[in-house]
Amino acid sequence: MPRFLYSLIFTLCLPLILARLLYRAWRAPAYARRWRERFALGGDLRAGGIWVHAVSVGESIAAAPMVRELRQRHPQLPITVTCMTPTGSEQIRKLFGDDVGHAYLPYDLPWLQRRLIRRLQPRIAIIMETELWPNLVAECKRAGVPVVLANARLSARSARGYQRVIALVRPMFAALDWVAVQTAAEAERFIALGVRQSALAVTGSIKFDLKPGAELLATAEQWRAQWGERPVWIAASTHGGEDEIVLAAHRQVLQRHPEALLILVPRHPERFDAVARQIENAGLGMVRRSAGNMPAIADQVLLGDTMGELMQFYACADVAFVGGSLIPGGGHNYLEPAALGLPVLSGPHRFNFAEISDLLEQAGALVEVADAPAMAERANAWLGDQSSAHRAGAAGQAVVAANQGALERLLQGITRLLGS
Repeated sequence: MPRFLYSLIFTLCLPLILARLLYRAWRAPAYARRWRERFALGGDLRAGGIWVHAVSVGESIAAAPMVRELRQRHPQLPITVTCMTPTGSEQIRKLFGDDVGHAYLPYDLPWLQRRLIRRLQPRIAIIMETELWPNLVAECKRAGVPVVLANARLSARSARGYQRVIALVRPMFAALDWVAVQTAAEAERFIALGVRQSALAVTGSIKFDLKPGAELLATAEQWRAQWGERPVWIAASTHGGEDEIVLAAHRQVLQRHPEALLILVPRHPERFDAVARQIENAGLGMVRRSAGNMPAIADQVLLGDTMGELMQFYACADVAFVGGSLIPGGGHNYLEPAALGLPVLSGPHRFNFAEISDLLEQAGALVEVADAPAMAERANAWLGDQSSAHRAGAAGQAVVAANQGALERLLQGITRLLGS
């Protein structure tokens, strides 16, 4: 009955959902394309294989090593990757090209999920992190498709949200065939929501298995050579309300390091132009990455207004601030800069990556800052003392190395469910 009411309310709200999609299309035109796929029509679906769902950019990047390994280990099984956002779609095509099928996930209505599963006929469904939908899981169960929640994470805040609708979500969690969870604390939260203990394993985070490629490092070295001997720091995945703090901090950094360059990378592409205006209003010289030009010495900010280049930007920096943490967004992936040996700055709101950020903080690789003066002070300290910055960066790399192996544990569990 709770799922019936959920589906009924979802159906009644569909006009509002479509109006919201239209509004988002006005702000980001990519949302106006491929509407049919949101109703399980069209899309590049490759039947009879492995279905991976990654909601957006971060999950797509996290899924990439798993998808590549699955292609090598099960070459006879085609892979289709679904997502929810245009930026996620762009990232999937950038990562895999035509090697995998791709479509948007349809709205979570029973007949739409049923149509997708009937067309896709997957041997297994692998959902990244916590992108769970009641009808998606129920229709997989109806069709006899095993469902894996991979690299699963669940903050205390999200768990409290699920508890408010426990009658709806408990059957969904109980129906999961295997949950590969990142930490023991999160495992307890999943069990409290209905996941069977026998269907759960603490495998760690596959994000620790990140290994920066030689090509990425070589390109970063080439870029830095063109920029000259100047200190570089990055503010990555920033949200509204954070950019002005970062720019204020950069003005203070420039007082001690006049040649310093800030790489500013907003989280969402629809904000690129607005952030560019903020930089101009702050009186800072700027070059946009999308223009294809390298920063000159007069440029004080490189605006990262492209998609899929975040790791490349990180590789060019000496110090990293990870956004979504000065506002109550919960932070983003701290392991990307840590894997590259960068000392990390974060705001106080880290609940999406609490365990990972705590490990880095305890190792001396991450420092929490709450405002522009604190950010500037710590950035200045690391930019002005290379040995201290290298010690912090090396501590972060050690944390990453010590926690690797989750990907192999995840792949073994998926292979067991595939029965091959």
